[in-house]
Amino acid sequence: MMNWRMAYGQAQDLPSPNYDKEVSLNHIPLLTNGQVSGELSAASPEHHSMASPGHPRGKPIYSLSYAADVNQSPNVRDVDATKEYNSSGLGNVAWKERVDGWKMKQEKNAVPMSTAHAASERGGGDIDACTDVLVDDSLLNDEARQPLSRKVSIPSSRINPYRLVIVLRLVIICFFLHYRITNPVRNAYALWMVSVICEIWFAISWILDQFPKWFPVNRETYIDRLALRYDREGEPSQLAAVDIFVSTVDPLKEPPLVTANTVLSILAVDYPVDKVSCYVSDDGAAMLTFEALSETSEFARSWVPFCKKYSIEPRAPEWYFAQKIDYLKDKVHPSFVKDRRAMKREYEEFKVRINGLVSKAQKVPEEGWTMQDGTPWPGNNTRDHPGMIQVFLGQNGGLDSEGNELPRLVYVSREKRPGFQHHKKAGAMNALVRVSAVLTNGPFLLNLDCDHYINNSKALREAMCFMMDPNLGKYVCYVQFPQRFDGIDKNDRYANRNTVFFDINLRGLDGIQGPVYVGTGCVFNRTALYGYEPPHKPKRRKPGVLSLLCGGSRKKNSKSSKKSPDKKKSNKHVDPTVPIFNLDDVEEVVEGAGYDDEKALLMSHMTLEQRFGQSAVFVASTLMENGGIPQSATPESLLKEAIHVISCGYEDKTDWGSEIGWIYGSVTEDILTGFKMHARGWRSIYCIPKRPAFKGSAPINLSDRLNQVLRWALGSVEILLSRHCPMWYGYGGRLKWLERFAYVNTTIYPITAVPLLMYCTLPAVCLLTNKFIIPQISNIASIWFISLFLSIFATGILEMRWSGVGIDEWWRNEQFWVIGGVSAHLFAVLQGLLKVLAGIDTNFTVTSKASDEEGDFTELYMFKWTTLLIPPTTLLIVNLVGVVAGISYAINSGYQSWGPLFGKLFFAFWVIIHLYPFLKGLMGRQNRTPTIVVVWSILLASIFSLLWVRIDPFTTTVIGPDVEECGINC
Repeated sequence: MMNWRMAYGQAQDLPSPNYDKEVSLNHIPLLTNGQVSGELSAASPEHHSMASPGHPRGKPIYSLSYAADVNQSPNVRDVDATKEYNSSGLGNVAWKERVDGWKMKQEKNAVPMSTAHAASERGGGDIDACTDVLVDDSLLNDEARQPLSRKVSIPSSRINPYRLVIVLRLVIICFFLHYRITNPVRNAYALWMVSVICEIWFAISWILDQFPKWFPVNRETYIDRLALRYDREGEPSQLAAVDIFVSTVDPLKEPPLVTANTVLSILAVDYPVDKVSCYVSDDGAAMLTFEALSETSEFARSWVPFCKKYSIEPRAPEWYFAQKIDYLKDKVHPSFVKDRRAMKREYEEFKVRINGLVSKAQKVPEEGWTMQDGTPWPGNNTRDHPGMIQVFLGQNGGLDSEGNELPRLVYVSREKRPGFQHHKKAGAMNALVRVSAVLTNGPFLLNLDCDHYINNSKALREAMCFMMDPNLGKYVCYVQFPQRFDGIDKNDRYANRNTVFFDINLRGLDGIQGPVYVGTGCVFNRTALYGYEPPHKPKRRKPGVLSLLCGGSRKKNSKSSKKSPDKKKSNKHVDPTVPIFNLDDVEEVVEGAGYDDEKALLMSHMTLEQRFGQSAVFVASTLMENGGIPQSATPESLLKEAIHVISCGYEDKTDWGSEIGWIYGSVTEDILTGFKMHARGWRSIYCIPKRPAFKGSAPINLSDRLNQVLRWALGSVEILLSRHCPMWYGYGGRLKWLERFAYVNTTIYPITAVPLLMYCTLPAVCLLTNKFIIPQISNIASIWFISLFLSIFATGILEMRWSGVGIDEWWRNEQFWVIGGVSAHLFAVLQGLLKVLAGIDTNFTVTSKASDEEGDFTELYMFKWTTLLIPPTTLLIVNLVGVVAGISYAINSGYQSWGPLFGKLFFAFWVIIHLYPFLKGLMGRQNRTPTIVVVWSILLASIFSLLWVRIDPFTTTVIGPDVEECGINC
């Protein structure tokens, strides 16, 4: 067995380093200590090591090198290559195993206990020793038959007043807009027209945001019932396997120590070790990341047993040792203090080694990095390198310090070649989907950012309470957890926690069709990622008018499922949300064919290869409903095929990125991916455990925060201007109407920046010109204005009441809505239009991750100049100048001018108060204003001062009698 397995592939028509051209094991002393077929395993290395110059410990690393033949094209694998691979028997055997499984399932008339969901009707005996296991009902007691989760509705005493206020606010808005439209301001017609248009847009935006929160729900999970059903003590665990993805790009912006803590928390998760596989995607092909993972895998051998022995939380060492709590609470083991001190000392040594690697990586050698055996590092050219796979830890060989197995840990860096579109993070995630399908093929996937560690060791079990539920699980495409953050100051000046979004908006969507996918902390059903539809629910009576408004329905021809894939493609009116090849269609083809009908099987196989790519092993894995790999597979053949599926040309002429996996076309691939799943009819689940499942770091200084919001908003604009726009995409599908409202709001919200910027400028213009957007403050006008503001506050208060969000968090969210709207959202709209109309693409930068928590929040006071700061700064100065000008004019004009002034000052102060956190951000630490801000402020103040003088508010204009009218009698 091999402790360290490295595989890297090479595109053949490009110059390549001197790698082996085929699988060569003669010069590598492989250890075979009871290797089991179909498992990736490990043992102790001896020589043939790989390390950077000055590797801290120079630990030898075994390598299994693979590069395809030099004559092979980097594009889709040709027919001869496929035939050659199929001749090995692995592809054909995998396909035949799947067919046999279907036939046996029909003969026994039993439904296997899928890892995605366990059928309520069970029979006895095994179906497939690799994937399907049946359990006798008599072994389960009444408690185990209970649901694994339940939906908890918000008490009517809290939700009904909230809905009533929403309706009242809608009525008030209608009357308010009617008053505004029917009462124009003759002497300031332009200002009045702009204000009315802005207010109408705000009303539409509020409707899109508010009504998807009509049915908020909470959920409860029952982990003890999950254990009784699938993880009984003394028996092999029947919990589903989970492949966990960690994505990273630049180790200098995403510190290796942060990534290492995330990986360690995954390896120590409270889940059967043989069911967990961790895949780390290094899209920058950095040797620093590779070496850091090597060190992490060694440290995990002592860290994982320590975590499980003492049940510590969280299981990321940096954050565990940083806790300012009594770590002896609830600890009764006498050796705990001694072991903790030893582990902390070992972790400090581990940090020193990681920091040493980072220090050496600051200066890249002219000839590039070389491994310890003198071979150049394959990823020296980050834009032109082969695919690389390294198995650091594997089953039955990756043992901890106490001799127990460790979960798998696999390093993956996909192939990069000039001239190919690699699709950034979405492309890297799709490469991980294929690699994991070939090597482990867990039926569920968890994706995490490199800075989001597992804070609750039972998080996977929480998700399985939904995914493995016999009734609910088969309709669930993913379980989304809220994002929680460390290292944010208690005031949360820039609303980094996004509490309103995570605790109000997503909870409301869970009552409709499910929350949107937010990019991390999400457990996927692999079948949903492959573009298949969920099972159709039993037909019910015709829905009423209310259900039609809140839900969706689709009329489907009963014969449509029997159409061939070719007919579906030729139909011009095919619903774009329906997958090209349905899982039910595959089953019909296989079940309708006899064992000797090779033609039908070949046709279905070829159709799937056109959809998923030219890999017989991967295609076979997509049809294994319960996961697992073919029993006939060997580690060498699987690694060889894994290199093939991450080649840069593998996705050509396939459905990857359009119907399968993470969807391309936006920098916010998460929103688009979840939208496609919901449009097909899947539902998602929002899970909020008492202990946060995952925690991460967030940029807390103003500039980084605005750049992060800019990227999100730009992705939304890209979706809005694409064929996937929720306003017109997938109307023949099963997307519910309120869910569509939510997606429309998710993509259209950056457009609000334009009316918001104009509306925030109006108070200053009114003060400087002595005009107003309202003709006269009458009693009726006062009633509608007061009613509108009261309904706004009442809606917010009642939202806070049923969601548990604090008033400070709600207010910070309102403030940053204005700050981000007039800066990041505005630039996102401009960049999106440039990309669509002029073809000018803008690259986003990776958000820097903090390596550890700063006690004094040093990063909060860092000031980085960016053009995003110009619009809010201008608004602040303009409104401050307007306030001074308005008060000066009132002082010189007498008491009668103070009445109209109050309305103008109210709106000006509304803008200034909302921009107050931005003003504090400009001031920096200890109120030291950066020079650039001073210069910019003086320049703008001078311009508006000149305009003010031109208006001449201090000069008292004496209006005398009209001589022409009264003549000499005047």
